[in-house]
Amino acid sequence: MTRPLAITLNALALYVVAFVLLAAFAGQLLMGELPCPLCLLQRIMFAMLAIGPMLNIKHGPRPSHYALSLLAAIIGAVVSGRQILLHILPGDPGYGSALLGYHYYTWAFIGFAVAIVASAAVLLFDRQFEERAAPSQASGFAVVAVWLVIALTALNAISALLECGFGPCADNPVVYELLRR
Repeated sequence: MTRPLAITLNALALYVVAFVLLAAFAGQLLMGELPCPLCLLQRIMFAMLAIGPMLNIKHGPRPSHYALSLLAAIIGAVVSGRQILLHILPGDPGYGSALLGYHYYTWAFIGFAVAIVASAAVLLFDRQFEERAAPSQASGFAVVAVWLVIALTALNAISALLECGFGPCADNPVVYELLRR
């Protein structure tokens, strides 16, 4: 894999993360389902997952950048796996509504598992790590992806602050704490 192809694939990964963050945020706003603390942690881990591709776009692909994404994906899989296990008993309705038969935390687990495999697979291609004399500029496609993820992360952070206030988040949130005062 060449360096430019690696940067394009990293930009595509950022668009996938942006889609996940947008879908979670849209579900929250359109369906009125406030995210639980574990759901918020999963959103944070998806945002952390984007740090590796952002660094690859800015500074060029490096194994350490992919390692950051791998660590975020592993932690995200643990958090979403814990939430799955909380609702594994027969008859448990789960938390929130389901999408195509699975709850959002199950989809998050699948997404983190895919991110782990994809990050590990892309590390197999050594040509992307070859140094160039001068770093190439990121394409507009990649720059838009970076700013889209940053904007969605900021919006999710603001929403979490409105939901939880300055204290711990409610286990089963039903109101935005900062807006009800």
